[in-house]
Amino acid sequence: MPVAPPDPEAAPSDAPEGTPQRLQQARAVLKTVFGYDAFRGLQAEVVEAVLAGRDAIVLMPTGGGKSICYQLPALVRPGAGLVVSPLIALMQDQVDALRQLGVRAAFLNSSLEAAEADAIERDALEGRLDLLYLAPERLLTARFLALADRLELALVAIDEAHCVSQWGHDFRPEYLGLGLLAERYPDVPRIALTATADAATRREMREKLRLQGAREFVASFDRPNLRYVVVDKADARTQLLRLLRDEHPGEAGIVYCLSRKSVDQTALFLQRQGLAAVPYHAGLDAATRRTHQQRFLREEGLVVVATIAFGMGIDKPDVRFVVHLDVPRSLEGYYQETGRAGRDGAPATAFMTYGLADVVAMRRLLAAGGASDDVKRIEQGKLDALLAYCETAGCRREALLGYFGERYEGPCGNCDTCLTPVATWDGTLAAQQALSAVARTGQRFGAGHVIDVLRGKRTPRVEALGHERLPTFGVGEALDERRWRSVLRQLVVAGMLVPDAEGYGVLRLGPGAAAVLRGEREVHLRRDPERRREPRRAARGRGPSQPELEPSARARFEALRAWRAQRAREQGVPAYVIFHDASLREMAERCPRTSADLAEVAGVGATKLERYGEDVLGVLNAPPNPLASRARR
Repeated sequence: MPVAPPDPEAAPSDAPEGTPQRLQQARAVLKTVFGYDAFRGLQAEVVEAVLAGRDAIVLMPTGGGKSICYQLPALVRPGAGLVVSPLIALMQDQVDALRQLGVRAAFLNSSLEAAEADAIERDALEGRLDLLYLAPERLLTARFLALADRLELALVAIDEAHCVSQWGHDFRPEYLGLGLLAERYPDVPRIALTATADAATRREMREKLRLQGAREFVASFDRPNLRYVVVDKADARTQLLRLLRDEHPGEAGIVYCLSRKSVDQTALFLQRQGLAAVPYHAGLDAATRRTHQQRFLREEGLVVVATIAFGMGIDKPDVRFVVHLDVPRSLEGYYQETGRAGRDGAPATAFMTYGLADVVAMRRLLAAGGASDDVKRIEQGKLDALLAYCETAGCRREALLGYFGERYEGPCGNCDTCLTPVATWDGTLAAQQALSAVARTGQRFGAGHVIDVLRGKRTPRVEALGHERLPTFGVGEALDERRWRSVLRQLVVAGMLVPDAEGYGVLRLGPGAAAVLRGEREVHLRRDPERRREPRRAARGRGPSQPELEPSARARFEALRAWRAQRAREQGVPAYVIFHDASLREMAERCPRTSADLAEVAGVGATKLERYGEDVLGVLNAPPNPLASRARR
């Protein structure tokens, strides 16, 4: 949408573009276009810097309002904003949402016919676009750069900028070429944004994108509405089912698995349990993947079971849970993936099942990989940090934020270890027994056989090998199999045991084993909580609360959701681009009677008020339907 330029008499002609008048204009646009009364967090500082023509590096958590940091300046500064976005689905959703606001937005990608792309390029050249989204490989073509040379550019935004890092979890080599923008458009402000970057990745973003002079804005990485839970893995699918039925019935979420086979089996398991679930992985044909992603965006309460290929381009605000049935590859990946939950600020769950087999598999894959020693060292550090997070007996939020260099003093009151505190115990003797059993059996067996020896089980294999005659046979009968698996898992994490690089689950003594066996080092272990003691939804701690709506407001909220779903189907867009749940909830609670009252609801800008105001007021002021009320009861 065209935005009126600032009054030339309001500031001297040589004033920088980021004058107070320009920021005041941005605040007005924030209200009239986006429907918000005030900036959040660091948004105002970022917007002011970009309005003044300065480069910026912005780190904000998912759901923290990064898009406002470039969308708003693009509407206020003269010209069009170019937005580099990594995935087609992400562009489509963001453009749909902007058009709902009355913003002149478009995207260029391979999903368009040639005639459609030509029309968008003409619109850009003739000044009919405020924001143009495109992938890095499209931006770097000679054809598009020639077009961009003829445009008046308000700014260039590089979203998901961590993709430039070859140590990152979403490395995209195409991002490496974006540094040329500094040379080609030296007077155009550039803003690089991401939700996930440790200090090394941030340095690489600055170097590769040639943003050496950029001001860095780092918001808190904390997502207080997310409840972090890591449980001892035992029949992970049953644990998943319990979570969905007990805590998230009928809600949308994402379940991550490492293998395609596990994705398919888990989706089928949920379907057989009567839940709406679909798989998503690279082994499915493109049409099926596209259909499943579109269903997730447009339907209420669908569960997507996926490999990490899914979710990077998802902008769905009401994802209520993200589950990892297998350990992710790094804390950066974990943070990025869990960040897809609760983008609307309402309570959501980040749930992971974690066991000895996961630790062994991850250690073995790292050791057997063909990467250089330098890369392996970096990856080893990332894996160590992830496993330490899983094993911590302290506040998980404190451990997670500490990895990103943010000091947080727990307890947070909204993670499993805070809600159900974890005890530690002196496991020195148990560690010596386990390490001795591994050594005396020849360092040729996996956890199952070692535990059988420790517990004194005369299995056919134990007797065939004569291991019932070993001094360690039966010395650990005081601990059950689950406790021994916990001990072995923690010894692997600590490096006292290492998985054999050839596979087969074989455990060998690691560098730290000798000192323990000689009695020179004490070992303190985490005591895993008893199973089925995961904190329930009613005890979500001090995260933002989401009180239940009173009955009449609940009826209005459901009526608004039904109306929104119908309008979304008519327009072929996700329901949340009409209005977020948070806006519908506020409408239901406040029950505005006039357009002026409705305009005070967060997320109701001028265009949405004009387009949907009469409908919304009609729904809110309609007499209650007694049949519907009885059906709800």
